[in-house]
Amino acid sequence: MSRYDVAIVGAGIAGASLAAALAPHRSVLLLEAEDRPGYHSTGRSAAFWTESYGGPGIQPLTSASFEALSEGGFLKPRGALHLAEAADGGSVDRFVGQFAGSGVRLTRLDRADLERRVPGIRPGWSEGVWEPDCHDIDVAALHASYLRQARAAAAALQCRAALLEAKWSRGRWWIETPAGSFEAALLINAAGAWADEVALRSSVRPCEIRPYRRSIAQLRIIPDAPADLPLVLGLDGSFYFKPEPGGRLWLSPHDETLAPPGDAAPEEMDIARAIQRLGTVVDWRVAAVEHRWAGLRSFAPDRLPVIGFAPDAPAFFWFAGQGGFGIQTAPAAAALAAGLILPGPDAELPPGVDPRLYAPNRFHRHGGAQNER
Repeated sequence: MSRYDVAIVGAGIAGASLAAALAPHRSVLLLEAEDRPGYHSTGRSAAFWTESYGGPGIQPLTSASFEALSEGGFLKPRGALHLAEAADGGSVDRFVGQFAGSGVRLTRLDRADLERRVPGIRPGWSEGVWEPDCHDIDVAALHASYLRQARAAAAALQCRAALLEAKWSRGRWWIETPAGSFEAALLINAAGAWADEVALRSSVRPCEIRPYRRSIAQLRIIPDAPADLPLVLGLDGSFYFKPEPGGRLWLSPHDETLAPPGDAAPEEMDIARAIQRLGTVVDWRVAAVEHRWAGLRSFAPDRLPVIGFAPDAPAFFWFAGQGGFGIQTAPAAAALAAGLILPGPDAELPPGVDPRLYAPNRFHRHGGAQNER
């Protein structure tokens, strides 16, 4: 039986980033259920770094991640445009107001500005908010970089090793997987959509983290999508789209459909709804749907990440519930988790991030996560 200081369940962006942070200080094992890391949510993300995405509770983690993502060469400037229809001007006020004093740069635009930024925009869209600090993220490169860093620091990666059971005994976790048995002093739950399942298999109280399906389609449109088109999001939450090389367009209905953990697949109705909604925003013609896919975004009841030691189990650490913002917050979230795990001079929390916002004990203070809804 192999022994480690730390066993991390899940080798997606969450597990890989935390392994990279911990491996220089502790012996680390990454347990991945699939044949390769990043098969599920990480490998299916249309990720972008946008400070407003996820709301004010996520923004500190996003802002604190910018320097590492930028210096690593993982960002490409894009800009984001948040659109509202004429009858929904109040949504613009609410959106801008919730980030007042945060440092997030948001500028209101009029109709003429919208026409300059989105050619072919239909008349009903008269208000918008420009967020200049939006960047595309090279997700594959970021994930691979974290895995390389972890491997260079002697972390071990074991694929096809879903956690079957973990038991705490004699001051250690005894872990059973299809790939063998392992011991670890600390067990970290970075299992994404499977986070609650991993907790139950470890006899730890779950945090009611639920996976939701998000669908995306790659379209060939006429005319081609402008290369300088920003990320365009509906403030009503009904769509977003962004350009891709070759004049293609990535389009999502911004759907959130409760789904079981697994290999998510898009529903035809969701893609059709997205295309119908696109037709109400711009006068472009959809020539073909070239590709479609879906991923799972996992949320705790209050839609904030769950980062910290379980209040009901020794040496069990939650690193889950990162929704659709787990990639844009990866550097700061991993730094926060590592700062909580590593004692003394090895501990360093990211600036401007309050760990109490994400602590697992917020769900157990009044008898369960249900009370936090």
